Amino acid sequence: MKIHEYQGKAVLAQYGVPVPKGKVAYTVDEAVEAAKGLGLPVVVKAQIHAGGRGKGGGVKLAKSVEECEAIAKAMLGMTLRTHQTGPEGRVVKRLLIEQGVDLAGAREMYLAILVDRASGRPVFMASTQGGMDIEEVAAKDPKAILKEEVDPGSASVPTRHASSPSASGSRPRSSPRPSRSSCRSTRPSRARTRRSSRSTRS
Repeated sequence: MKIHEYQGKAVLAQYGVPVPKGKVAYTVDEAVEAAKGLGLPVVVKAQIHAGGRGKGGGVKLAKSVEECEAIAKAMLGMTLRTHQTGPEGRVVKRLLIEQGVDLAGAREMYLAILVDRASGRPVFMASTQGGMDIEEVAAKDPKAILKEEVDPGSASVPTRHASSPSASGSRPRSSPRPSRSSCRSTRPSRARTRRSSRSTRS
């Protein structure tokens, strides 16, 4: 399933996760009205199913209504090319107009929940070096990204205490999972159950 950024943030907001205020715009006029309603500055974000939009020119800051209008005109209908779209790119058909946030003195971190295709389980990924260049971090310094697999069938979720090391590649100790052989030993085989049933009949 693929969803846009504004759709994902709407889901997070439903569960109480704080997200910046924003409005989706399909036209330049809608973008301008959204900027006026949110208050300036705003961030104009192209909505396509691909990452790397900022580096591709799909995320821009607008400090005035006129600037927002000019950015929206240039962005709507453009073919945005990123490292995930390929050379053909993708046409921008909608924008997310989001309230600007003062990040002076803020610390940028990365947190994501992905599905590991190999195990079929959710994986939490976190890094103190995250953000726009998380792919480069993964390639150059894999230990800088903490990965924690979650078993959907388990009632408990691995937790990390404040005293635990930061995302340096170290993993917390967790209780061992039962092996497949131990699980099988608790189940009687069909052959045994058939023999026992025959003995009771005789």
